[in-house]
Amino acid sequence: MTFLLTQEFNLGFPIAIVAAILFVFIMFIVLVRRYKRCPSDRILVVYGKVSGGASAKCIHGGAAFIIPVIQDYEFLDLTPMSIEVNLVNALSKQNIRVNVPSRFTIGVSTEPAIMQNAAERLLGMDLPDIQELAKEIIFGQLRLVVASMDIEEINNDRDKFLTNISQSVEMELKKVGLKLINVNITDIVDESGYIEALGKEAAAHAINAARKSVAEKTRDGSIGEANAVQDERSQVAAANAQAVEGENTAKIAVANSDSLRRQREAEAERVAIASEKVQSANALEESYAAEQIAETARAERERSSQMADIIVPAEIDKKKVEIDAEAQAERTRRHAKGEADAILFKAQAEAQGLYEVLTKQAAGLDQIVKAAGNNPKDAVLLLIADKLPELVKMQSEAIKNIKIDKVTVWENGSGTDGKTSTANFLAGMYKSVPPLQEMFNMAGMELPEYLKGKDLAEDAKEVKNDTD
Repeated sequence: MTFLLTQEFNLGFPIAIVAAILFVFIMFIVLVRRYKRCPSDRILVVYGKVSGGASAKCIHGGAAFIIPVIQDYEFLDLTPMSIEVNLVNALSKQNIRVNVPSRFTIGVSTEPAIMQNAAERLLGMDLPDIQELAKEIIFGQLRLVVASMDIEEINNDRDKFLTNISQSVEMELKKVGLKLINVNITDIVDESGYIEALGKEAAAHAINAARKSVAEKTRDGSIGEANAVQDERSQVAAANAQAVEGENTAKIAVANSDSLRRQREAEAERVAIASEKVQSANALEESYAAEQIAETARAERERSSQMADIIVPAEIDKKKVEIDAEAQAERTRRHAKGEADAILFKAQAEAQGLYEVLTKQAAGLDQIVKAAGNNPKDAVLLLIADKLPELVKMQSEAIKNIKIDKVTVWENGSGTDGKTSTANFLAGMYKSVPPLQEMFNMAGMELPEYLKGKDLAEDAKEVKNDTD
């Protein structure tokens, strides 16, 4: 195993692959580490080479890829900062010095333009430094607001005072990327006691107004009490008169009601009697109609019963006959189809067998022709040579089974060409068998010359002619 590893590393190719994989992995880790996500309580400030020609790019609630070497990043904290501002001896519009203790809550703004200001002016500063910068801005703007207002306005119209402070301070804070969140003025005092005197004056006015109001209310109460007693007496008398009149009106209404009640009762009784008679007539009519319907239903039931007893069995028998006939016809069709399929299959099998035989014969003949050098005549000679014993056997068997019970030969002892009559008889009988030449002629073929059996004289003559 150690030898194989040494061979692989000696080749150099696996080392290059491992190095490439490690390089890709390291680059992937570096790229992942350069992808920075911005939390919701911070602002991601990307500075360096940024798009649009800006000095920095601010992102709140998102993410950005920090390009190595040419870009870097820092975070701005959005946590609110509470600053206590105790303004002392601020000169008002009336040249009266006042003390304005207050507390301001500020934070870095998330508006795009103001975030850009914060990135340019607050990036890299610590929280105490930012608070000190904001405190100086607030001090200056708070003195300007106090100097633009009277003591009465500052003391009486606190909403206007706070609105002026908010507008003035917030405008200046935006220039450095900050936002005013809240302003809380605890108390306002002056060294001369003017505000305290205004308070005492206001308190005296309030006390006098309260005493006057109490006296007026007491007077109004006495007058109201006397008027109430007078109204009570007149209203009691009027109520008694109205009560008597009401009793009389009630008695008349009772009498009229009794009369109307009796009329209504009589009318209701008449209507009830008439209604009872109408209802009785309607009941009889409905009864007769119900009986008629019942009779009709009974007749319909009887007719249905007869149909069920007579017509339905007949229809069932008819349907059964039709089904049996259809089943017999289907059996006949299937039997005929089976026989036809059997005949067709047999014919196909015979044709296939004949086709196979003929194909094999054709293949055999083709091999014989190829063996004869693609010469058909030589192929025929090969076939004849193969079947010659069978042909000769067939010729000899033509007279083999002839039964001759008795042959009478009248012979005088003389013969032709040295042959006796008996010999000539046998030779003539053998000549009655068709020679091979004639058999081939009947088949439309030509017997080769060397199988025709030429005479020796003709052979000698041919030899002589060849010699000459």
